Amino acid sequence: MNIHPEFHRFLNRHDKEALLNQKGLAIWMCGLSGSGKSTIANAAERVLHQQGRFTIILDGDNLRTGLNANLGFSDEDRLENIRRIAEFTKVLVQNGVIVFISAITPRGVLRDLARGIIGEENLFEIYIKASYEACEKRDVKGLYAKAARGEIDHFTGKDGSFEPPLNPDLTLDTEILTIEDSAIELVESIIPRFSSM
Repeated sequence: MNIHPEFHRFLNRHDKEALLNQKGLAIWMCGLSGSGKSTIANAAERVLHQQGRFTIILDGDNLRTGLNANLGFSDEDRLENIRRIAEFTKVLVQNGVIVFISAITPRGVLRDLARGIIGEENLFEIYIKASYEACEKRDVKGLYAKAARGEIDHFTGKDGSFEPPLNPDLTLDTEILTIEDSAIELVESIIPRFSSM
């Protein structure tokens, strides 16, 4: 295979971060479907946008309609889903972008894969905690009802297991915290990671 990556001639990460006046950072938000990942990411992004920060949200569902449209929910496809998201995130972070990733990421091996690709120093892991029962009551997308009828295979929390992170950088329990409080706590936790230039 004749591949010759070009990196040495490109503007480097420091140049991009200096232009944006921020450090690139991946905020990886994992948790069950309906736990509040996307909603909290959206609220936190709006706060940072008002502060003049350049951000992007990579939402798992959105990516599955485009970049990862050819993937299902088998173990192999979940692994490839996370690998692609992580590689895309790595490029953005190296260009000074603050990236929110909203993806179920149900197992530790998948989160370790993402961390290995993006880099420990570039990743802030957040566990959006909510029980299966709480998410089932919310059922914003109607997925839990479909899973109960047997219409969804490998549904995380029912047929597929979810392994809570052992040592996340932050845990937000959405059965206790409001979306607003969660977003504020998130922003306050990550500011030191991207603001010290």
